[in-house]
Amino acid sequence: MQQRSIAIIGYGTAGQTLSVLLSRDHHQVHVFERAPSPGPVGAGFLLQPSGLDVLWQMDLLPQVLQHGAAVRRLYGETPCGRAVMDMRYAGLHPHLHGIGMQRGALFSLLAQAWEFPQNLQAGTTIVEVDSERGRLRDAQGHWHGPYDLVIAADGAASTLRASVQGTQLDREYPWGALWCLLPCDEWPHLDELRQRYVAARKMIGMLPVGTRPGDDTPRLSFFWSLPRSQFAQWEQDGLPRWLEEIAALWPQAHMRLCALTDAGQLARAGYRDAVMHRWHHQRLVLAGDAAHAMSPQLGQGVNMALLDAVALRDALRAHTDRDAALLAYQARRKAHVAIYQFWSRWLTPLFQSDRDTVAQARDVLFGPMGRLPGGRGHMLRVLSGTQHGWWGKWALSPGFIDAMSPRSAD
Repeated sequence: MQQRSIAIIGYGTAGQTLSVLLSRDHHQVHVFERAPSPGPVGAGFLLQPSGLDVLWQMDLLPQVLQHGAAVRRLYGETPCGRAVMDMRYAGLHPHLHGIGMQRGALFSLLAQAWEFPQNLQAGTTIVEVDSERGRLRDAQGHWHGPYDLVIAADGAASTLRASVQGTQLDREYPWGALWCLLPCDEWPHLDELRQRYVAARKMIGMLPVGTRPGDDTPRLSFFWSLPRSQFAQWEQDGLPRWLEEIAALWPQAHMRLCALTDAGQLARAGYRDAVMHRWHHQRLVLAGDAAHAMSPQLGQGVNMALLDAVALRDALRAHTDRDAALLAYQARRKAHVAIYQFWSRWLTPLFQSDRDTVAQARDVLFGPMGRLPGGRGHMLRVLSGTQHGWWGKWALSPGFIDAMSPRSAD
């Protein structure tokens, strides 16, 4: 295997995972991160079996299971109690489930797994990549490199995405979300992602996300869907009015939010839809949300970043020629990502829009569609990250499925 000098731009999940995997393969890895003090962004997320398989390959699954919360059911309903979605991972395999996790927990575990933290250059914004020579220019005008390979993992709002000259679509979603972490206390649904919908205009979610290193308090990740254009109005209206609305829609969730006293306690998130017809150009290649940003409706962002990292590592192992390796990486990941970009784009209006008629059809038809022959299995594979193309299945490692058994977890 040819050893390369590699620059990674961005220290989110994709950048962190790549730094660990490529360093373990004895590549010389340097990471550039614009934040002066890198840390997690966001409250929590749901790790699917596809992403958990990667963490198992990295020997990090025991720590993930220790800090994360096992999620065995995905349940969504209207305020009147009509079930819209009710999916259980056991329909795929008795050992499989998701893991709700705090972003801070995964960030810490991946940071601890990297053997060369001294190669992280924080507070450095990369504004230009010379893809022919593998050189990087930062915001201060300094050049870095050359490197054999440059990986842009600078997130959904990537400023370097256009450098591969393959942009098919790149746009902001009009809807975003408010997030925060809450103590679990006596929350009754500790192994379920719970959501409540008011048409497609309002969506509340509560996800158990376990603990993180240095904090043994089990927590919930709360989110509230909101158009980006209404963030300022929401803050101006004040917390009491908003909390009254939540109390009317979901009293159980409102009880967890009583400790909130300031709008600044909730983080704001926005999303993009980015489709690339190619992911690399000369020495530059994209990974994570920089390559395939999408709506959060399917909850696949972190999982796809993990899968990108292991696929790029494997391609570099299999091909000494750089272009052949990047072509192999692109072909493998695009074949998997495409179906998720399609479904996230079409499902988003069902859950985040002003289209009440569409939401009413969702409430009536979504459940029965999941009970059709083959329909439930297809929906479970899409939600778990194990759908490959229209009809295929993403193969999970046999050893990983055994590692997820209750006896192994104990």
